[in-house]
Amino acid sequence: VQLQASGGGLVQAGGSLRLSCAAPRSIFSINDMAWYRQAPGYQREWVADITPSGQINYKRSLKGRFTISRDNAKNTVYLQMNRLEPEDTAVYYCNTLPIRGDFWGQGTQVTVSS
Repeated sequence: VQLQASGGGLVQAGGSLRLSCAAPRSIFSINDMAWYRQAPGYQREWVADITPSGQINYKRSLKGRFTISRDNAKNTVYLQMNRLEPEDTAVYYCNTLPIRGDFWGQGTQVTVSS
């Protein structure tokens, strides 16, 4: 199964976006869910993750601007991104942590203009 992220778009610097990713209950309910991103010319990197019980970890440089959350009733994980910067431009993906290669979807493009 591929996990499909949505909610990306083009936004000006300082703006906000909210990404969503729904997963099958069998995956969502027992897994640590995570967001990753890949900027042009860079490797894919971990952004944040949230356990089924709600414990959260962030890439240190993003803490305070990005907020990960999960709705266990909807089997959906979210990434609220505020005060976006051009450096946040990337394709954003959701997956589990640890990563399952077969879960990669196409991601959602986030483009932040200066």
